[in-house]
Amino acid sequence: MIPEAVIFDIGNVLTRWQPEAFYDRVLGEDRRRALFAAVDLNQMNELIDKGALFRETIYDWAARHPDWAVEVRMWYDRWIELASPRIDGSIRLQRALRAKGVPVFALTNFGRYSFADAVTKMDFLQDFDKCYVSGEMGVIKPDPRIYEMVEQDCGIAPDRLLFTDDRADNITAAARRGWRTHQFETWQGWARRLVAEGLLTDQEAGL
Repeated sequence: MIPEAVIFDIGNVLTRWQPEAFYDRVLGEDRRRALFAAVDLNQMNELIDKGALFRETIYDWAARHPDWAVEVRMWYDRWIELASPRIDGSIRLQRALRAKGVPVFALTNFGRYSFADAVTKMDFLQDFDKCYVSGEMGVIKPDPRIYEMVEQDCGIAPDRLLFTDDRADNITAAARRGWRTHQFETWQGWARRLVAEGLLTDQEAGL
């Protein structure tokens, strides 16, 4: 049975999300390690993914850590660099599916306000039939509730949804609800899965 819709995560599927790598380039690995030890930037980002204000949250954390204020503010000031480069092979797959009339959704842990900003800078974010954004939904992956909300909204049975995400915990939570899943490692591996599901031909998938 061919899936009725394909669901993409965004970070590390369509565009890289590796803040440590960004800070390594900017600060050097030793100073980046010191920054991440002193400031819980991942907790800060989780608040944003749950719906907290974007710039205000980051600048507030910077004010709380004056020794690292400039570096913390980079999370906002240079955010587009943190979320780069784009993964062009995955974007081609996204567009190939839509060209064939396959509904393509996004399900992403992403801030409400950072996503609105990103849409203006990342053209592929406009190429979804539906976007499910944690910051707008008030819940983040891998909470089972977020998958339930997607099912309720799109009206498609779980076993007719095919979902890719780079994180094993997010994939496991979706699989427990009956979704078809693919843990993303490379766009080529994802392409092969789409071909195996009968959604694209080798040529359409760029293989």
